[in-house]
Amino acid sequence: MKHKLVLFDLDGTLLDTLGDLAEAVNVAMESKGYPLHTMEEYRGMVGHGVRNLVTQAMPADLQQDEALIDSCLEIFTKHYKAHIADRTRPYPGMQELVKRLDEEGVKLAVASNKFQSGTETLVEQFFPGIPFVAVLGNRPGYPLKPDPAIVGEVLHRSVIAKEDAVMVGDSATDMKTAQNGGIKGIAVSWGYRSLAGTPGLTVVSSVEELESFL
Repeated sequence: MKHKLVLFDLDGTLLDTLGDLAEAVNVAMESKGYPLHTMEEYRGMVGHGVRNLVTQAMPADLQQDEALIDSCLEIFTKHYKAHIADRTRPYPGMQELVKRLDEEGVKLAVASNKFQSGTETLVEQFFPGIPFVAVLGNRPGYPLKPDPAIVGEVLHRSVIAKEDAVMVGDSATDMKTAQNGGIKGIAVSWGYRSLAGTPGLTVVSSVEELESFL
């Protein structure tokens, strides 16, 4: 294998979680009498943590009201935790790819902006038995991607050099995280935002193509 460590983004890369996220936010919006949003609208909102997601879904004139945000976030979180995998599914071939990489001796990690408990729950459900060196999400006191802290933590835990690591994600945030952390980045085209045509960026459109780069 060309790389000794692969850091995977979760939402939009390993798993299609958009349906459950959209449903939970709309439950929160409906409870407050706020307008609901479509799946396509939510596609452009995800990736920066659930507080940011809920805030963006709220009416623009209320997005500075921290108490209202807290209230909506509480409703969202309660519903989402209870229905976190109702619609969520792995992207075709990703479970098999992760298993093959593990069998080849590649160290694996998940680096997500989803809240920590949700990240752990989904990884345990859809990738059971895979010995990830780290499963990291949004944790109190830790910055979100694209801050490189999450890359540094994974490198430290895995004892792998930067030049032997790569981050796989679907968004500009993921690619910026890789750049900030001093590692390579590979973007997948099947996620929530297409990065095809971005100068100097490796974008793959199939699991087979991704595996060839790894």
